[in-house]
Amino acid sequence: MTYTGDLGAVSAAYHPSGMAEQAVMGSGSTGRFVAPGSVTQGRFGLYEWHMPAGAGGADAHFHRTFSESFYVMTGTVRLYDGARWVDASAGDFLHVPEGGVHGFRNDSGAAASMLILFAPGIPREIYFRELADIAASGRQLSEDEWTELFARHDQYRA
Repeated sequence: MTYTGDLGAVSAAYHPSGMAEQAVMGSGSTGRFVAPGSVTQGRFGLYEWHMPAGAGGADAHFHRTFSESFYVMTGTVRLYDGARWVDASAGDFLHVPEGGVHGFRNDSGAAASMLILFAPGIPREIYFRELADIAASGRQLSEDEWTELFARHDQYRA
């Protein structure tokens, strides 16, 4: 039990849609930071991910300290569950516990969108901002630089 009071508390925090930060990736995908850990007391992080047709995505990888879940809202998203790639459509869900190999991409000819949930609410937006800045600057990273960037953000190639 995390709340032991006898009466409910006035503790909800409303966050209007227009206040959510966004980052545009090199693929043209847009990540919208709906509820990063900084506003959920570190309990979870919730992000919208909008991908244009053929945007690609994240290759197979894993995380050591947090789980990641995907909920497809529109279009077709290819999700990797560690064993196979599946075409997921609206309403489909994939949960990946810590250490689970996974990936995602939009290989289709249409836009797609999904929600990504991280638990606990690690500051994943720092990683997404960094990716967006690299793309916007046109900077090219070496394999060693990519490996170091991924490791700083608990992301390891599988």
